[in-house]
Order: sequence, then structure tokens, then C-alpha cells
Amino acid sequence: MNVSRLREDFAVLSDVIYLDSAATSLTPEPVLKSVEDYYRHFRANVGRGVYRQAQLADQRYRLAHNKLAEFVAASGGTTVFTRNATESINLVAQGLSWKRGDRVVTTLLEHHSNLLPWMKLKSQGVELEIIKPDREGRIDTAEFERAINDDVRLVATTHVSNVLGTVLPVREISDLCRENGAMYLLDAAQSAPHLPLKVDILGCDFLCFSGHKMLGPTGTGVLWMKDESPVQPLLSGGGMVDQVFEESFSIKKGYEGFEAGTPDVGGGIGLGAAADYLQKVGLAEVHNHEMMLTQRLLMGLQEIEGLEIYGPADLRDRSGVVSFNIRGLLPHEVALMLDQAKSIAVRSGHHCCMPLMRHLGLDHGTVRASVYLYNTEEEIDLLLQTLESIARLA
Repeated sequence: MNVSRLREDFAVLSDVIYLDSAATSLTPEPVLKSVEDYYRHFRANVGRGVYRQAQLADQRYRLAHNKLAEFVAASGGTTVFTRNATESINLVAQGLSWKRGDRVVTTLLEHHSNLLPWMKLKSQGVELEIIKPDREGRIDTAEFERAINDDVRLVATTHVSNVLGTVLPVREISDLCRENGAMYLLDAAQSAPHLPLKVDILGCDFLCFSGHKMLGPTGTGVLWMKDESPVQPLLSGGGMVDQVFEESFSIKKGYEGFEAGTPDVGGGIGLGAAADYLQKVGLAEVHNHEMMLTQRLLMGLQEIEGLEIYGPADLRDRSGVVSFNIRGLLPHEVALMLDQAKSIAVRSGHHCCMPLMRHLGLDHGTVRASVYLYNTEEEIDLLLQTLESIARLA
């Protein structure tokens, strides 16, 4: 993978060392151009007009859905565009028909977006079990074996923790779901941009991820459903209807039935371009590059006195998301020092995972550095040098 060549597609890298891709990634020139082309040359609504410009917009928007289905190697199912993974998860949580006594199993590793929608179901009599991880963010498969039984309607887990970088045993979880007749929702917001995913191998019923974390425009996301029939659309009206009568209406099959109103056409086309970009680079190559940087980062952090690392010690159990703290300093203070000293951008705080932070005894959260395909060894070394200087002053 030619990182130097790739970096030419990201103009902002001339001004910053960007290590916050777990929050949102940068956007390369080909993706920007695809969005600009839509607005400059064939801006029109989709699913409505028969003139050439509208037909071109409709074709490109539909093609983008196909690209995202191919991106996760989906040979069937329904690929719906949403605003983000949060909306995708909520679409499932609110679109399924629940009854009192239904059970949902999730984990304490979850981003709030994969925790709050299930908490809200308690008002409908749905029972929620939250499995807690160990200090490194691991959850023994035996815990899932204990929790997932015939009473469980749905299991919802992250693929990769956005705080600790922990990779969950997804295939084992999906096997348990099938054995017990439960549906499985997988939050792939932190894995889809970094790992080659195949939904058939993952074995999930619902796959959710965000476009803004995978080089795409903000306000774009994906919900892939193995079977759309149990899920009712959140919104009604616009292009999602097939027929409307005075007292009833019918809904279109496929993604259109879940995308009421005028969608973000340019954003969807840009998301398709982002998928193309990552496919061209190769997700396996992206992952290998990130693991090399992560190993370098972890080894360097271990040498800094007064710095504590959180998450799995074994590189095989984690991703390129690394959380740490420096004794005597708040996470926000460290992040501000990094920015002021060397224009190094990292995340600090609770990372939308307050219950996990309380479980780990981290009242103020952590500093989080996350790598992506455009980061370099030199950037990691500069981060380590700057952190060592900060730690000596603390």
C-alpha cells in the first residue's frame, strides 16, 4: 500500500497529524469529486422524474446501494441508506414488533447508540441484559452462552470497541443466536472501515455502519438486513409508497420502502465512491497497515513512565483504537497539549461510552488515538515523543 500516494488525496494532512479516525475519518479527493459532480452536473431527485438528468441521478444512487452491498459481500438482503449507524440501529429497535417479556442481550462495551435504543424498550416490557467485560475489554464466550437462550429475541453487539479496540467473537455469538432462534444485530461502525467484512461469514441479521468513518460524507450510513419483512419503516410518505388509497397505503419492497422523503442523493453517491476507494486500496492491506502502526504505538506507549494503556495487551485481540491516560493529567488536558505542541489531533473524554468508563473506574474518560490508512510511522513516532515530553512535565 503506497501511503505517500494515498496521502495526496487528503489535503488537510498538510496541517494536522490526524489520529481521530474512530470519531470521523478524512475524505479523499475522489469522494469529494463524486459529490461535486452530482451537484454540478446531474442534480435531481431520485425515483420521480423521467427526464435524462433525473434518470442519471436515480441510476447513480441505486448503483451506490449496490456498491455498499458488495462492500460487505452481501449476495442478498436489503441495503438501506441512513444518516449514520445510530439511525440504522434505531430503525431496527423501533421497527421490530416487541411484546412484553421479550429479551435483548447486549454488552457494556457498546457505544451509546447501541445501548440507549434497547434501554428505551424497557417501557414496552422488554427485558435487557448487559454483559460486562473484564478490565481489558474482553468477554468470555461462556458469558454469551449463559445469556443467549430461547427467551432472547435479539442480541446486539459491537464488532470492535470504539474505546478499547477490543474485537468481539462475532462468529461465535452469531452461532449461539442461530442455535437459540435469536436475531443478531452487529454494530460495525468501527470495523467496516478497517476490515474486509462478509455478512454471510459474520452470520448477523442486521449490519450497521456509518459513512463518515469510512472516508464518506457525514450524514450517511448503512443498514443491511438479511430479511426486511420483520422491520417496519420509521417514516412514511414520499418515495417509499407503492400505492396510496383514501384509507390505506402499501409500501415498496427493498431499500426504497425504508427511505421516505428525498434522501441525501449526493451523500449516497459519495458513500458509494468511498466504498470504491477502499475496495481499490484493499481492506486487507488497510488492516495490515493499521496493525503495524498499532504495534508500534503500543510498544512506544509501554515505555512512557506514568502512562497507562487500556484494552487488550495481545495485538490479535484488538484494532487500531488505543486508549490511555497520563498520571496527573486529565484526558482533555493531554489532548489539548498534543494539539498545541505538534498539531496532533486525538479524542479525549468518555467516547459516548459512559457506562463502560464507570465500569473501568475512569471518571474523566481516556485519551484515544486511532489510526487509519493515511497515517504513517513518522506520525506515530512524533506522537510518542510528544507524549513522553508531556508525561515528564506531569
